[in-house]
Amino acid sequence: MQSSSSNTAACPDRNTPRMEASAGGATRIPRLALTAGEPAGIGPELIAKLAAGDIAADLVAIADPALLDAAARAAGIALHITPYDPSEIVTTRAPGSVRVAALSLRVAATPGTLDPRNSAYVLATLARAADGASGGEFDAIVTAPVHKGVINDAGIPFTGHTEFFARRAGRDVVMMLVAPGGGRGANGGDLRVALATTHLALAAVPAAIKRPALVRTLRILCDELIARFGLAAPRIAVLGLNPHAGEGGHLGREEIDEITPAIVQLRAAGFDVQGPIPADTAFVPSQLVRYDAVLAMYHDQGLPVLKHAGFGHAVNITLGLPYIRTSVDHGTALDRAGGNRAEPGSLIAATRLAIDLAGRR
Repeated sequence: MQSSSSNTAACPDRNTPRMEASAGGATRIPRLALTAGEPAGIGPELIAKLAAGDIAADLVAIADPALLDAAARAAGIALHITPYDPSEIVTTRAPGSVRVAALSLRVAATPGTLDPRNSAYVLATLARAADGASGGEFDAIVTAPVHKGVINDAGIPFTGHTEFFARRAGRDVVMMLVAPGGGRGANGGDLRVALATTHLALAAVPAAIKRPALVRTLRILCDELIARFGLAAPRIAVLGLNPHAGEGGHLGREEIDEITPAIVQLRAAGFDVQGPIPADTAFVPSQLVRYDAVLAMYHDQGLPVLKHAGFGHAVNITLGLPYIRTSVDHGTALDRAGGNRAEPGSLIAATRLAIDLAGRR
């Protein structure tokens, strides 16, 4: 997808707070909160491998220090862990170093073996990161994968990071994944796929496709593409829900009753929104190059295409939060945990995007 250059009316801008470039007279690098995710998964190893590199940011892992140390040792990484002091200004970071805001596991973690007793610990790391970012302590949050099933097994209703941060912030949000260079259009560019619904059973999706929700989602998507990605007039393709976008109502009426009215409402307000477009042709390069983002109606309608284009280097970003939150494009990979087999590409990409977005604020 290429950057927008049309003269279409841009979405209304929001007042986005700017990241302070200095504190106490000393220029500092961006401070990122890193959550290590499921302790039995590859998250702790990913954090260690990220910290071993030359990322130019103050990396603050919110985790059990012993867990990170064990993961680093298992991966053959000499990781220098220091306690996190929020008042300390960090102007440079040596590769192999990480500061840790310590939270304790409930029980020792065994790589590859889930334990519901650690679910409260996982959620505590997310809450600490969210509260810190909301208060300006962190410039962004970068999350390693969690395991939704084991959290629910612990008796805690949980559908995902996106919903957790949305509830804690009291905001409507949009889940969007970005595959760098995955545009596959005439000028290449990033492929951006946002979701109208997130972690819903497929049977529940049609009832969730409603005009007011679609209007809110598209407004957030447009606004954030302006504020965070620097697109002056974003062009958005809206997919249909049904095959052939409903075939004039013969294959479903959601396009007629909900999706098209939402598009008409937004176009009347000056938004460059097109559709509903049949999902089976929307990602053809000649079609895709016309747009800066695609809004899919459900999780597995848009994300398989995006992950085919950039799995392992794609980034999940939550739009609409009062802070920046990025994440990996994969799960906990329990079968790879503890064996120095975790590939950090997506976490590195998520971290670099978080730094880039923080610098634009």
